[in-house]
Amino acid sequence: MITEQMRNTIQEAAHEAAVFILENARDFGDAQFKGRVDMVTKIDLGAEKIILDKIRSAFPDHSIITEESDDKETTSDYRWIIDPLDGTTNFVHAFPFVSVSIALEYQREVVMGIVNNPFMKEYFFAETGNGAFLNDQPIHVSENETLNRSLLATGFPYVVSEKFERNMALFSKIYRQTQGVRRAGSAAVDLCYVACGRLDGFWEFELNPWDVAAGSLIVKEAGGKLSDFSGNRLNIFKREILATNGLIHAELLKNF
Repeated sequence: MITEQMRNTIQEAAHEAAVFILENARDFGDAQFKGRVDMVTKIDLGAEKIILDKIRSAFPDHSIITEESDDKETTSDYRWIIDPLDGTTNFVHAFPFVSVSIALEYQREVVMGIVNNPFMKEYFFAETGNGAFLNDQPIHVSENETLNRSLLATGFPYVVSEKFERNMALFSKIYRQTQGVRRAGSAAVDLCYVACGRLDGFWEFELNPWDVAAGSLIVKEAGGKLSDFSGNRLNIFKREILATNGLIHAELLKNF
């Protein structure tokens, strides 16, 4: 199902894109706006090209979903899901919570994922059944059992809509039950922080599959729990995610 070539490809692609992002951190040019605050820079596009070239060279028949380009769908059992620069707004402001996120699906199940933060020099990796790792060291979710001992994270949709207002209300409600709620601006990084125990949980509305595909597998392989806001099995295309250490999942879910 997963070959050594696939492992090498995902790791090399994420590393090369991360190096490119770091080297061009002060030369990103003018940002183009896809929405009110949803931006794309030439660095997003350059990192994406590095990743796509690497994957297409190795696996020309595989399907690809990526944030900045048109999808390439084939009849292959394999599909790559790519966010070349998660946290573009952070990147433009030199706020170091950004990442390269790449996942690989087999028969529509995520089986391998990597999240690389070039500014923190941290890369998270997971493969189905083999655990999760930070810079090649095994990681595990936290052991906090109650919300009042927990630190959580969330994010807010770019578009100020009903979902935005609902999340503002949730933020206020959940904040009062915890030791704090952070908003760093990269869902992929937030998920990895749940996986390694820095956060006890994370939720967000209006996310795309490339925002969560790799990070969700990393959480799962680190012993965490994932669902939608109704407690159903996570669907990365449903645009909502709740990720926790598992121990606080039911208690947190009561707020939704």
